[in-house]
Amino acid sequence: MRIESHVKVESSDQTAVALLQDASGLPKQRIKFAMSQGAVWITRGRNTQRLRRATRALREGDELHLYYDAGILAEEPVEPTLIADGGDYSVWNKPGGLRSQGSKWGDHCTVVRWAERHLEPERPAFTVHRLDRAASGLILVAHTKSMAAALSKLFRSRKVEKRYLVLVAGDFSTHPDPLRIDQPIDGKQAISEASLLEVSKDKSQSLLEVRIATGRKHQIRRHLADLGYPVIGDRLYGAGEVDGVDLQLTAFLLAFRCPVSGEKVEYRLD
Repeated sequence: MRIESHVKVESSDQTAVALLQDASGLPKQRIKFAMSQGAVWITRGRNTQRLRRATRALREGDELHLYYDAGILAEEPVEPTLIADGGDYSVWNKPGGLRSQGSKWGDHCTVVRWAERHLEPERPAFTVHRLDRAASGLILVAHTKSMAAALSKLFRSRKVEKRYLVLVAGDFSTHPDPLRIDQPIDGKQAISEASLLEVSKDKSQSLLEVRIATGRKHQIRRHLADLGYPVIGDRLYGAGEVDGVDLQLTAFLLAFRCPVSGEKVEYRLD
């Protein structure tokens, strides 16, 4: 069941739950649950943000937005592992299936929301960069707006080293090592560099270490698939039917100069 409702607040005496109940026909408890899962928004002036507290005071002229999808709201988040807590930012090992960021329909199955709910002391969390939902590995989460801006600037200026382990279909040993892939994605420059680590005995699969200089959507998956070496478990670009395995792509290293200490830091998965 999917319901989308938009309601104008006429009086400061009104409550969000009551207004959305009238507009959607949903029980109050379902609306409160949707709020807790990040599926209710409030627009005040030019600012739109998630509304999580049912008791938040409203103002005349506010607009409420409900994006209710029973299937999405019923999803359970896959638990990530905390690698490091730097106070202003944290580093997590995101499992496949957990989202990097939410949508208007909810954010409860994201690493950012997990961090907000489980770190001690509690603090807000902000998206800095993304990993495909199906991919696993290291991801940074900022806990202040200034840190989010600083880390995002590092990513934009290509001052974050990112390395991935990728298992692909085919024998990659026929290519130069490393192989630089400079092929635009969606009209934008995209650069990847792949190094061979191992080839299976039957030459049917190759394990690669991939570094990326840019961060386009599905960049590694698309570059390798276009070369004829789709990532094992990739149901989108071509090698998904391999005994039902998940996407074999893991971000195993992040290295950058910490905006707080000014020192070079490196996080690596074993």
